[in-house]
Amino acid sequence: MPTKRSVVAVLSLFVFLGFGALSRGQETQGKYMCTEANPEQVCVESNTCGLAGACTVNIKRTAGSASVTPDAPAARANAPFCVKVGQTVTWKSASKDTGFMLDFGPTSPFSVSGAIMGGSERPVAMVARRKGCYKFSAGACASGATYGKCQSVESELIVVGNDK
Repeated sequence: MPTKRSVVAVLSLFVFLGFGALSRGQETQGKYMCTEANPEQVCVESNTCGLAGACTVNIKRTAGSASVTPDAPAARANAPFCVKVGQTVTWKSASKDTGFMLDFGPTSPFSVSGAIMGGSERPVAMVARRKGCYKFSAGACASGATYGKCQSVESELIVVGNDK
């Protein structure tokens, strides 16, 4: 039968290993692809949006944040995703009564300057014009909510191919 000390030692080991795994996960979570030397190398079929044509990206407000999810085969919310130069990207919100705003900062892969605004009743289609890695912020607001109705998140878009 295990002694109290051996049980405490085993539990301490699990706690120590658990915190080590959590801290390693946090190191990679804060990393941005756009700071890497060749971010386009992460573009594979599973994270490339719209392989059959146009790319659709769903923006929604979640309980404590917002999420950006492309229609890529293995898409994960808020993860970097890829599109090709010349490809149409449609930003939309499938959530009822939700508006969104995208901000690419001073440079954008699209032929627009300033924020991109749309919503559940107003999707926005744009053509990716410039190759590169773009960090952007997305905000989503639920209409009619009284407390904390808007949330935001940062994500990354990698445009591959030749500039048009």
